[in-house]
Amino acid sequence: MADQWNDDDTYWRSNYNTRPYGADRSYDELQGGYRYGHDAATRYSGRSWDDVQSDLETGWNSYEHRGQSTWASIKEAVRDAWTRATGGSSTATGTTSGPGSTTGSRTVY
Repeated sequence: MADQWNDDDTYWRSNYNTRPYGADRSYDELQGGYRYGHDAATRYSGRSWDDVQSDLETGWNSYEHRGQSTWASIKEAVRDAWTRATGGSSTATGTTSGPGSTTGSRTVY
């Protein structure tokens, strides 16, 4: 899992500013959200984003890598990382095709 986070960290570091919420922010502001979404995809394996979103919101304030971000300011980054880690599905074990489709178990953006 650590190697996968390192791969995702590299991906997001290079691509965060292409996301609508990243244009006026630094990667350091968003990194915790990306990591949280990545970690949550494993922790909540088999569950959908809609099922876990409220749990993630509750847990955000105690997440060790959150920095100064509020849930409202970081939620989109968490969701993007969740989607990437789950292969483009709203469920942690699914895959999809089309835009954001998967190659193996990784989403290609």
